Amino acid sequence: MSNNVIKRLKFKKKNSPKSWSILLFGLLALIIYSTLVSNVTPDTVDAEPYSISPRDIQSPISIEMKEETLKKQKDAADKVENLYSYDEDSPLKQAEKSNEIFKAIEKINEAEKKDKDKEPLTLDQKIDQIKGMVGNNQISPEAYTALFSASSSELSSARDLASSVINDTLKNKIRVDQLEFFRERAEDNIQENSNFNSSLKNAVIELTRSNIVSNYLLDVDKTKLAKQQAIDAAEPVEIKEGEIIVREGDVITPEKFRQLKLVGLLDKEVTVYPYVGLLLFVLILVTGLYYLIRDSFADKESSKRKQILLYVILMAFSLLVMKLTSFIDKMEITGIFFIVPIAAGAMMIKMLMNEYTAILSSVLFALCATLMFNEGSTGTFNFPLGIYVLLGCFAGVIYLGKRHLRSRILKAGLLVSFINIVSILIILLLQNGKYSPVQIGVEIGFGFVSGCLASVLALGLMPVFESWFGVLSTTRLIELSNPNHPLLRKLLLEAPGTYHHSVMVANLSEAGCESIGANGLLARVGSYYHDLGKTKRPHFFIENQMNMENPHDKLTPQLSKTIIIAHPYDGSEMLKEYNLPAEIIDIAEQHHGTTLLQYFYHKAAEQSEKDIPEADFRYPGPKAQSKESAVVGIADSVEAAVRSLSKPTPVKIDSIIRKIITDRLEDGQFDECDLTFKELDTVAKTLSQTLNGIFHSRIEYPEQQIKKKVDL
Repeated sequence: MSNNVIKRLKFKKKNSPKSWSILLFGLLALIIYSTLVSNVTPDTVDAEPYSISPRDIQSPISIEMKEETLKKQKDAADKVENLYSYDEDSPLKQAEKSNEIFKAIEKINEAEKKDKDKEPLTLDQKIDQIKGMVGNNQISPEAYTALFSASSSELSSARDLASSVINDTLKNKIRVDQLEFFRERAEDNIQENSNFNSSLKNAVIELTRSNIVSNYLLDVDKTKLAKQQAIDAAEPVEIKEGEIIVREGDVITPEKFRQLKLVGLLDKEVTVYPYVGLLLFVLILVTGLYYLIRDSFADKESSKRKQILLYVILMAFSLLVMKLTSFIDKMEITGIFFIVPIAAGAMMIKMLMNEYTAILSSVLFALCATLMFNEGSTGTFNFPLGIYVLLGCFAGVIYLGKRHLRSRILKAGLLVSFINIVSILIILLLQNGKYSPVQIGVEIGFGFVSGCLASVLALGLMPVFESWFGVLSTTRLIELSNPNHPLLRKLLLEAPGTYHHSVMVANLSEAGCESIGANGLLARVGSYYHDLGKTKRPHFFIENQMNMENPHDKLTPQLSKTIIIAHPYDGSEMLKEYNLPAEIIDIAEQHHGTTLLQYFYHKAAEQSEKDIPEADFRYPGPKAQSKESAVVGIADSVEAAVRSLSKPTPVKIDSIIRKIITDRLEDGQFDECDLTFKELDTVAKTLSQTLNGIFHSRIEYPEQQIKKKVDL
């Protein structure tokens, strides 16, 4: 086989665990998609114009009715009146124009008087000349004739009267359609206030009328802007999401039929948009979940695969429970969806795995619930129920804490019920609806039942999952730590010294593991059972030799070695018979690793003339595979060594601990676990502090001092 092929096979083998994880999370995505697809399938109605609606038909979307919107905007624009602008300068400007004509006439008359030698201008010439000066073509020749024929005093009076009337008239806002009215009123004013002859009076009237113009004109830009503002202010005509288009029993009119078609309820063609949207929704959820919790699984590949499979099954079970509850929701019983016991899934994930994973899973449950329970809601997502699910799951997970006994599960269920009730009240109060006391009571009852069902489900299914997957949960560890367990009672009765030693090791190893972030409870329980094999021959171990000779004094070193070395594996067999978890069995087998039985090795070397191989007096292993096994092994040796001291002092205790750790480190006993030098130093300090607390010096009480004096 070529090197390239070997490399590819190694690469494939290396990445197979990751592929396994991706495959299982892909399966989870498929399960989520399958449970939610029916909730996004577009609803259609089989209806015809003038038929009777069999039920209340709601709009699944919000959509604008464009024709109605355009009509509404046109009506709004038509209601806007035209806007006008008043020319405030018009009175003065038009009066000035009138005065210019009188000035021009006076100027022409004066010029004619000065040049008497010249031939006088004809009337037509005077008119042409004055038109060139003032540019007013609206005055008739008859009017000019009267004006040129008037005396200076008459022209002055006529000028003042015309200016006054023009000025007073144009102070009014005169539209085009009102122009004739104001001109006639000005004419009447001149008729009443002048003593001119008829020809001059008519000339003044004609001049005045020509200078009265419209000064209140249509402002096109302002009018256009006002109409546009009215159009913009007109709200679109919409069919709101969740709005009832046709009520049950009503006739479907052509207008209602058009609205049903507009919102897509009459479409017979299958659209892919909702399914693609759901696919993206699920992919985002599952991908995010995978990257957030992938590091929270076990490091060991076999255990990691088992945990991921367990997680997918728990998620699938929880989603199935939600889906079944959503079918119950179709019974049209008010608030029955509040009965969903989804908190059971979150609590089981917490107990069988960890709190971090349970919290993230609760968020996923809540998001899925918003879609799964959207029946009868006004939108695609039912967010109030999502909040209800999220708060209930959080309550169950957080209350269980680190030491979640089975009895605590029932209490957690009651807390979930309480939080459910509070959540329901929050939802009802925020919606500000008119609810009857009976309706509120029914919904609160469903919330209470939900918490109770969640605790019952979790309590009943926990042993099943623990058994199927061999999960060593905190609850299981606490049960195994019970002194009434048959194996612990056997250890207490048959090897009391070993039992006491195991309890001491448990205290030390738990403190050591917790100081470096390892599983302290696992180390404690493993310590209780680590020397169980000594119950087969309890008197061959020094802690059980009370008031008796040491039987090893009469045995060869080889036989003693065989008896001593057998105890981890005898204990392993006994633990397997009682179906204890693999992690406890591993601690029993690995706590001595491949260490050397130095006492019997040196004794055999002294008694034999030949070289004795060290391998003959070493435990067969395996070496510690986990931090917990390594720390239990250290605590086991440390407890025995410190107990042998006649007067333990802090210095002696610390020295022994560090020597034992150094010897094991140099002997390669930590080569197969991931303990770091820093963690070993932390463990040493923790064990030293714990043992100093146990073997602290005591003061002598007066009775003890008196007794000493008497004895002397």
